[in-house]
Amino acid sequence: MDGLILVDKPQGVTSHDVVARIRRILDRQQVGHFGTLDPLATGLLLVAVGSATRLFPCYSKHDKVYSGEMRLGFSTDTYDAQGKPTSKESGRFPDQGILVEAMKRFVGPLEQVPPPYSAKKVEGKPLYKWARAKKTVRPRASSVVVYAFDLKGYSPPFVRFAVRCASGTYVRSLVHDLGQDLGCGAHLAGLRRLAVGGYGIREALSLEEIEKLAGEGNREGFLLPLESLLPETPKAVLSEPGCRRLQKGCPLPAELILKVIPAVPDSAPAAECFIVYRLFSLQGRFLALAKPVEGKKAFLPFLVL
Repeated sequence: MDGLILVDKPQGVTSHDVVARIRRILDRQQVGHFGTLDPLATGLLLVAVGSATRLFPCYSKHDKVYSGEMRLGFSTDTYDAQGKPTSKESGRFPDQGILVEAMKRFVGPLEQVPPPYSAKKVEGKPLYKWARAKKTVRPRASSVVVYAFDLKGYSPPFVRFAVRCASGTYVRSLVHDLGQDLGCGAHLAGLRRLAVGGYGIREALSLEEIEKLAGEGNREGFLLPLESLLPETPKAVLSEPGCRRLQKGCPLPAELILKVIPAVPDSAPAAECFIVYRLFSLQGRFLALAKPVEGKKAFLPFLVL
């Protein structure tokens, strides 16, 4: 059982809780998730099973889309509604035009400091452990990108918004920083992840639906098979000698590749057209990921499944 499950995570549970539930449902230990959602947040969580867990590096950089709600008036120590207030409550809220202009200032490349209660590590320890120990540390700002930060509704003190951002962006920090910029404070009141890369929330299933399908033996109803993953990456089909050579971790000369899908232009060597290839056997098994060897008509496997 190898593949990807699109889970609609409920509020109030951690991403690890979801993984633990899937392990019990499938009676499998090799289960992991591709990108944490806070307990407050709901929505799309990618859960990998079996060999698919090794594809984390391929999914960790995917862009994400969220809808959310923030509350203006005060900030909190966790940057969300579960934290303790860290500022006096303000009853003065900006006009909608001022709010929109402020949100525009948080679109584009940003240097963002992660929330004090987050899994980001400082000196080898997650920030939330420093915070719980009442010890102050100064995490470094990270470079993030916000592609869109749009107002969807404004009923002071509540603001509904939509965000499209690069991986690694903390929406809690985005909301907190906006509140500081406006001078009234703000914290995240609710968040829902709508998309990760090419996967959307409409394709996701609840834990209860997954458990029901698994109990019926309907694996196809909830598990995207390993061979269907990374569809944006070209396939290279290996000959039988190529499959045997792959197991030794050796470079694969182009003559061991029977075909590449999609086909590459005749004027360009196959090994120079793409950065990463999925390597398949003649029987249709997804075997490995490989990169072209610079200056040579060969492929070098770097992740063997």
